[in-house]
Amino acid sequence: MSDTVADFMLDRLRTWGVTRIYGYPGDGINGLTAALGRTDEIEFVQVRHEESAAFMACAHAKWTGEVGCCLATSGPGAIHLLNGLYDAKLDHQPVVAIVGQQARAALGGNYQQEVDLTTLFKDVAGEYVHQMAAPAQARHLVDRALRIAKSRRSVTSIIVPNDLQEADAVEPPPRAHGTVHSGVGYSAPTIAPQEADLKRAAEVLNAGKRVGILVGAGAIGAADEVCAVAEALGGGVAKALLGKAALPDDLPFVTGSIGLLGTEPSDWMMRHCDTFLMIGSRFPYSEFLPKEGQARGVQIDIDPTMMSIRYPMEVNLAGDASATLRALLPLLEHKQDRTFRGHIVQKVEQWWQDVETRAMQEADPVNPERLFWELSPRLPDNAIISADSGSSANWYARAIKVRPGMKASLSGTLATMCPGMPYAIAAKFCFPDRLAVAFVGDGTMQMLGITDLLTVAKYWRNWSDPRLVVCVLGNRDLNQVTWELRAMGDSPKVPKTQDVLVFDTAEYAKLLGLNGIRVSTPDAVGPAWDAALAADRPTVIHADVDPNVPTLPPHITLEQAKSYASALAQGDPDTSGILWQTFKRVFS
Repeated sequence: MSDTVADFMLDRLRTWGVTRIYGYPGDGINGLTAALGRTDEIEFVQVRHEESAAFMACAHAKWTGEVGCCLATSGPGAIHLLNGLYDAKLDHQPVVAIVGQQARAALGGNYQQEVDLTTLFKDVAGEYVHQMAAPAQARHLVDRALRIAKSRRSVTSIIVPNDLQEADAVEPPPRAHGTVHSGVGYSAPTIAPQEADLKRAAEVLNAGKRVGILVGAGAIGAADEVCAVAEALGGGVAKALLGKAALPDDLPFVTGSIGLLGTEPSDWMMRHCDTFLMIGSRFPYSEFLPKEGQARGVQIDIDPTMMSIRYPMEVNLAGDASATLRALLPLLEHKQDRTFRGHIVQKVEQWWQDVETRAMQEADPVNPERLFWELSPRLPDNAIISADSGSSANWYARAIKVRPGMKASLSGTLATMCPGMPYAIAAKFCFPDRLAVAFVGDGTMQMLGITDLLTVAKYWRNWSDPRLVVCVLGNRDLNQVTWELRAMGDSPKVPKTQDVLVFDTAEYAKLLGLNGIRVSTPDAVGPAWDAALAADRPTVIHADVDPNVPTLPPHITLEQAKSYASALAQGDPDTSGILWQTFKRVFS
């Protein structure tokens, strides 16, 4: 028997398979904190900020497929969780947030740190959020929060007043009217479409001569099936950002990322296909998909509510990607005409040659794309890669070649700043024997990354492989927003909003007992990666990169070109550097 409600909650979480909680203490969760001190069954990772705890819980779910769990105190601590929880919600990751609350007797009395947390969390944890009112509730609140998070791949939350945490546990609720008696366990079913729908889909795909395929996070774990279908149909496969690790980039028909951060082969394929197959993706930007009416469409997704919202599909198949593709494959005819596939293979080969050429071009002082290009062949096969939102995501999407066995992710739908480092830290707790690499901008490092380095300094000696490499793109600019101003905002750079303080994160890392490397010349890039990958501790590479290297989309629209020209005509402070770098990348 557990002693307190808090003890019982932790025991119940452990029964559900939760072995790690990311969080930060506070007096609103003293009972839970004390209970964590009484158990060795659940590891507690003390972060520096609750936002990081929620990011790590989201990453935990992404890296492992398990439920991520985070813990925060009442009021301000709970509020701090929100950004990371929205990252999990929008990327459909199972996360349970446990938060404290003021004592029940104080609620409604305008008490210190009293926040209506049920209302506050009602959107981000809309599938299930409840505040405990009695010890007998603890069992079914934990059970339902875990089961709903797992089954609906969503964020759920349990709010626990601090006086209840220390109350005596009531493990089996009394067998009486008005009580709930729940149990542990959830096993996800395998979902496949009906045979008639599979036949309709096969008819569409068999009739096509130029098949373009797009995969997302829902296709992770279905690589063999996707490859088999692509081979039968003679098509190419593009990848949404969250699906970057779904297929390796060394396959000749994999065109890489799609969208503003995408590749030219992906863009060409979408503009020339006559049949479009979307697998496990909710890629939002319709302008990078086939024009409406250009292609017949088939979509595979586990969530029927997400069907035909990006492109008007002719056939919608609700089901798991791997199971659906396995059922579909025997119905597909092997296309004899491989002309379209041949064009794709040629364009992919040319693309990677162009990436290398662009990455090795001179810049002032370092070309940011070179950092990614030179790391890619050095990565071990089991590396885990994260990128932050910003210009680092562009180069990650285009220049990193993912191989079988690697994991890679970022904030896909929320596209928020700051998850790059927490994702990498969570990777080290989930897989302490694997290399983790995070790509972040200097704006992100100054916003939250510097404090995340303190978490690394606290825990790295516990990891069997101590290597965690943080590559900071020191461009002294909020670079992604600056380029968005130029390309879409009809505005030059605005220095008073965009300039970032010069701060040497490599030297800062050394103060924490970590390895720090400053890269200020192109020839130093390769040796820096070699040193970081051979280091006996985590490393921060601070690279002084050129902010004027353009992150050009694969296909520039007339509106973007007009905005770009207008921005320069209005007197952008970096006009000369921009024009030179753009000329080299477009005409090299």
